[in-house]
Amino acid sequence: MASFPPPHVVEDVPGILQFFSDGTVIRAEYTYPHPPLTPPPGQPVVQWKDVVYDASHDVCKLRVYKPQAASSSSGEKLPVIVYYHGGGYIMGSFEMPCFHDCCLRLAGELPAIVISADYRLAPEHPLPAGLDDAATVLRWVRDQAVAVAVAEDADADPWLAELADFSRVFVAGDSAGGGVVHHTAVRLASGLVGRLDPVRVLGHVLLFPLFGGVERTKSELELPPGPFISLPVIDKGWRILLPPGSTRDHPFANPFGPESPAMDGLPLPPMLVVIAEYDLLCDRAADYAARLKAMGKSVELVKFDGQDHGFFSVEPYGDAGTEVVRLMKRFVYDNGGDAAVSN
Repeated sequence: MASFPPPHVVEDVPGILQFFSDGTVIRAEYTYPHPPLTPPPGQPVVQWKDVVYDASHDVCKLRVYKPQAASSSSGEKLPVIVYYHGGGYIMGSFEMPCFHDCCLRLAGELPAIVISADYRLAPEHPLPAGLDDAATVLRWVRDQAVAVAVAEDADADPWLAELADFSRVFVAGDSAGGGVVHHTAVRLASGLVGRLDPVRVLGHVLLFPLFGGVERTKSELELPPGPFISLPVIDKGWRILLPPGSTRDHPFANPFGPESPAMDGLPLPPMLVVIAEYDLLCDRAADYAARLKAMGKSVELVKFDGQDHGFFSVEPYGDAGTEVVRLMKRFVYDNGGDAAVSN
């Protein structure tokens, strides 16, 4: 009987995952710290439930959050936040306490209906699988809006039917989720997601987005490694994510790489980009915002001094997290008028 050598480690991302030659992946259960699962006193009570948005893939589930105090009896409906978690495209889930607590805060304090979606992860499902899932989430939201419009449609989710204002949808995400937001924005504006009527996406929020590039930025060269990311970890992540033979200038990593889609002529809605002073990736996100502004796009860049990559999901109930929630609330309610871009 022929014997085969045991599988060996192809890529080892310390504290995150090991990728073996036979395709096996071993992930750390939780890489981010565990914030308190019980919100501090005085936080609004938020209900949540899990829903499958694509039955063809086991991981394609989402979590819907609604403020308990909200009621349709007033006739007022709430904006919808579609949220994509971080994790470098290789780990993470809406079930992780850090991401769950972020969405609890957003739902309760904006207030809003929050839809936090999982997506397929690399290396088992290389990009663009996760980006395709993100687009599927928006089509699921569209299908819900259509079902709600048909009063007797049994497919309509009762929470969304009661409270969701599908004409005020915003797409947000942190770290890799911020990268998902960028790719989703480009796909939407390019018509690659399909028509979303009666859904209108009015804005995008990118929290310390994960971008890459061959040429190092000043922050990458000068800042020390952070508590959760370092250049070796980032580089290993891109090697796992990108097609074989690709560099970090691949469109999945670099929004302005030589083969990346041009954004000059795209009808992008307003964007809020949040960066952190000690984040190795802060210069990439700042450059992203500056280039889009130079194209005439509506982009607001906010820098958090004294903070590192992932600060909102690491400490969602901290002072900086409170300011993120305030910023997002202002952005959502300032961009809900008739001048918004339709999709």
